[in-house]
Parts: sequence; C-alpha cells; structure tokens
Amino acid sequence: MAKPLGTTGEFFKRRDEWRKHPMLGNQVRHALPGFGTAVVAFGIYLIAETAYTKFYARPHSPFHAEVDRHGIVE
Repeated sequence: MAKPLGTTGEFFKRRDEWRKHPMLGNQVRHALPGFGTAVVAFGIYLIAETAYTKFYARPHSPFHAEVDRHGIVE
C-alpha cells in the first residue's frame, strides 16, 4: 500500500526517486569520457568541410570532361 502523501514536497520527492537510481545516474557519462567533446568536434569538422567544398569547389567547365574512377566521362 502507498505511503500517505503528507506535504506536497514529499509527494514530488517520492515521485522523482527513480531519477536517483544508480543505473540511471552518471554512469553513461563516466563510461564514455570525452564523447560529448568528440561529437562537437566532429560536428564542427563536418560544417567546415561542407563550407570548404561549397566555396572552394572547382567550377565545372563544359569544355573539360571529367572521368570518374571507372573511366566513364561525366
């Protein structure tokens, strides 16, 4: 049977006890140290590479045929 509610603070305290469970705590963050930093760095790399290829891409000339790795003219 459930405990009597008492004050409102006790109700919310008991309701949020699951958040302090050891399996739901900081274990993931401690298991993967530096993962967040790596994700941010990789995102910055992707943005920089996209910007670089967009601004510094060679213009396509209709007078120069490009050959892909299979020898097909594009």
